[in-house]
Amino acid sequence: MNFAIVGCGFIGEKRASLLAPAGKLIIAADVNVERARSLAARYDAQATEDYRTAATHPAVDVVIVATSHDQLIDVAVAAAQANKHVLLEKPGARTPGELARLQQAATVSGAQVHVGFNHRFHPAMIKAREIIDSGALGPLYFIRGRYGHGGRPGYDKEWRADPQISGGGELLDQGAHLIDLSQWFFGKPFTRISGELATYFWDMPVEDNAFMTLATDTNQIAHLHVSWTEWKNMFSLEITGRDAKLHIDGLGGSYGTERLAFYQMKPEMGPPDTTIYEYPGPDLSWQVEILQFIHDIQLQRKVEPSLTSTGHVLSVVEKLYQAHHAPWLEASRTQ
Repeated sequence: MNFAIVGCGFIGEKRASLLAPAGKLIIAADVNVERARSLAARYDAQATEDYRTAATHPAVDVVIVATSHDQLIDVAVAAAQANKHVLLEKPGARTPGELARLQQAATVSGAQVHVGFNHRFHPAMIKAREIIDSGALGPLYFIRGRYGHGGRPGYDKEWRADPQISGGGELLDQGAHLIDLSQWFFGKPFTRISGELATYFWDMPVEDNAFMTLATDTNQIAHLHVSWTEWKNMFSLEITGRDAKLHIDGLGGSYGTERLAFYQMKPEMGPPDTTIYEYPGPDLSWQVEILQFIHDIQLQRKVEPSLTSTGHVLSVVEKLYQAHHAPWLEASRTQ
């Protein structure tokens, strides 16, 4: 299967390194053509600064879109209109309105679009999904999630701090992951949305912290906090049901060893039966994700994470920004 990559920064390079043996990079595009040439040279591929050349290349089967947020939809729409399948980096778009353009193009052409919420493909998440699907937790009650890092010097000057490019701050950045995981585990979108946004530390027009309380139509509640002022990187996700609880902690690397704790309530209650799963070693979620997408295409099966589930995530984000009168929202919606 032949791939094009548009956006040859850190994520584009990571995606390229994971294509073999199932796929081959044949063209790389970036507005910084030297960066495109550098990536292309490693894989004996063609380089271009024009995303349309990459997105419409006749030999390309799949286009990976790894640009800044303001360019995601333009590139993905061009690829879908050219009948190319698309792996679109999260959050997929800045707003639901932008995403709708891609949904329309993909519907017309039949292109498969996978949105890169790679956290679903971490081993602890896959094991948690397996345990939940087995019925061992019983009906799910609530989720508590915390996710954050502390940025780096100059973080407030990077593109993520410019709302016209990024579409928002930490709510859209790491918050999108927690929203996606929560609705995935619950198996349904959120219908009641509330929260608070704050900019505590970084000198930027977007939020560096977001606090959310989200509820489904059956009153399953996710209480989530994401932060760019988490001075020790952390990830924690607790999923509680009638009969048991799961706690996922760490994502590997600077977030600590990935670990899943399974707490099963006894008939007499008291201390639960506890099973611990640990997943040391490198983060393989990106590789598992790309292989699943390739298999989805080959088997013509439903792609997840989908544009539909991504639309639900972006709807939560937009409603919170609307509630807090984010000044950049209307401008980004009309671009």
